[in-house]
Amino acid sequence: MRPRLAVTVRAVASAVAGATPAFATIDDAKFERDVRAAVQVALERFIDLVGTDQPALPPRFREVFVALGAAEAREDRGPEALLAALRMASRLMLRMASESLAQVRPVGIEELIDLSDAISAYVDELVAASTDGFALQLREQAGEGDRRRRQLAELLLRGSAPQSVVVAAAAGIGWRDLDAVVPVLLPLDQARDARFRYGADGVVAERARDAVLLLRDGPRAARPHLTDALVGRGAVVGPMLGWVQVPEAVRLAEVTAALVGPDPGPVFADDYLAVLALKGEPGALAVLATRRLAPLAQLREAQRQSLLVTLHSWLRHWGSRAAVSAELFVHPQTVSYRLGRLRELLGDDLDDPAVRFELLLVLAADAPPARAR
Repeated sequence: MRPRLAVTVRAVASAVAGATPAFATIDDAKFERDVRAAVQVALERFIDLVGTDQPALPPRFREVFVALGAAEAREDRGPEALLAALRMASRLMLRMASESLAQVRPVGIEELIDLSDAISAYVDELVAASTDGFALQLREQAGEGDRRRRQLAELLLRGSAPQSVVVAAAAGIGWRDLDAVVPVLLPLDQARDARFRYGADGVVAERARDAVLLLRDGPRAARPHLTDALVGRGAVVGPMLGWVQVPEAVRLAEVTAALVGPDPGPVFADDYLAVLALKGEPGALAVLATRRLAPLAQLREAQRQSLLVTLHSWLRHWGSRAAVSAELFVHPQTVSYRLGRLRELLGDDLDDPAVRFELLLVLAADAPPARAR
């Protein structure tokens, strides 16, 4: 077999790379070198074993195939392609060995069976080494992934890290766009389940008395999904805020939990923002103001202020345009125009008593003095 080794290595390496679909599409010189090196080692070692009782793969040979399996895991390919390649290599080895022997003398059936058994047993050793490498790499990646996820959770909860550090940590777990985050307080014994259930969409931090699940903005962070997924889990869901505001969102979830008490949940802090604002919680008032006045955010400042003054007066006077006109010293038609503009911006919210109360609460907290506008 040895005189045909160089030709056979090239033939086997080419056949393995070309006939395995997952490998055939890889256009990488290093990959080709690695395949040829692995085939070279495998064939040379098999030839050296003939007539000996040595172990099939001593450590330095075994490491070649452990590394091969690990590389497949790093490239996010499953083990199937590698195992298929090894099976093909096994068939080609048997053909090469049979042809080599046939050139020396006639080969009997028993000899071919023995040869086939020997090659199968040898390739089984290669498969075992490769799958061990694949599994080891997956465990290592899982451990590194867990570490990165814990790091991101800690950075978000701390809230004082530089933006570049947080964005890099988010990218390290596959969060390319870090925007809004929803915090969910959970009993401590549910931390492991939360990690499993929310996988790539959330990170979990365990604290002394509870766990905090931080979900990135997306379908699984939406209220309808959380309402179904968290039934009976004692969860308290904080408001969705920008990632810089995660500490404030967590605090609002905490004060909501204290306000409501034990509840199978899920409990949503959004439903208690007005109550918390009345209790003097500035963060709740800030969230309410941002949400309720968001439709006016893009207006010019002077226009926005005139509409806010008018809205505040209209709410306090129970919709009396005459009273608003008198208080602001503006013509009733001006009041009508402004209220028409407000209705365009706020829509049906102006007809919702709960929303009107929240608007009044927000405007009363930072009301400009009533004067002609």
